[in-house]
Amino acid sequence: MISSRPRARLKAPRWLNRLGSSLLIGGQAVTATAKGRINTIDLLDQLQEAGPGSFLIVIITALAAGTVFNIQVAKELSSMGANATVGGVLAIGLAREIAPLLTATLLTGKVATAYAAQLGTMKVTEQIDAITMLRTDPVEYLVVPRLIAMVVMAPVQCLLFFGVAIWGGQISSTEIYQIPPAVFWTSVRTWLTPEDLPFMLVKALIFGLQIAILACGWGMTTQGGPKEVGTSTTGAVVMILVTVALMDTVLTQILFGG
Repeated sequence: MISSRPRARLKAPRWLNRLGSSLLIGGQAVTATAKGRINTIDLLDQLQEAGPGSFLIVIITALAAGTVFNIQVAKELSSMGANATVGGVLAIGLAREIAPLLTATLLTGKVATAYAAQLGTMKVTEQIDAITMLRTDPVEYLVVPRLIAMVVMAPVQCLLFFGVAIWGGQISSTEIYQIPPAVFWTSVRTWLTPEDLPFMLVKALIFGLQIAILACGWGMTTQGGPKEVGTSTTGAVVMILVTVALMDTVLTQILFGG
């Protein structure tokens, strides 16, 4: 006898649905940007938030990271009599991994959380619905300025991080291990290849694009009441950190693996 009960449908996890929705929103934002549909008034505010508004935490973290990493490197290399390589090792580590990854992490904590919370609050309070009723595309009005700001400012912040960290490393090398500045900077110039800094900025740009798309996507797909905004913001941060780590693996192989 054939059972007449309907089969239970497999339901995709909510995070997967939101990831797909975020990618669609990101695609719409990129298309709108390419067509020049940009909310320039909000763009200035978002550039301030992602740029100068985040400079201080980037500088402090870069100084600490460059100094601590260099202390560990200099200690080991000095014990092997390889003082002349300290600057180069630090520069390679910063340019290829530390600067873009830590910058992305800082921007996730400082800026992406704000994006997800702001848009999530607007979603649950039906402000986004009101924007739609006014025949304004919420993606163009809200997402595009945030996406542009992050794509522009992520490489700027990464370059700032690299400069401050390498300077902090040089100071610690000279003060703690008596490595002359000339030796340190000669090592940096010798070890860094012409592609390292451009590839570092490419990584930062792609990470910035990821951060903006996922933070805005999670905010725009928030459901429920105000309580859900906090959950949505946390989910956005987790997804960004996981996908940035995965993307870093891919980019490292493509850019530096050969």
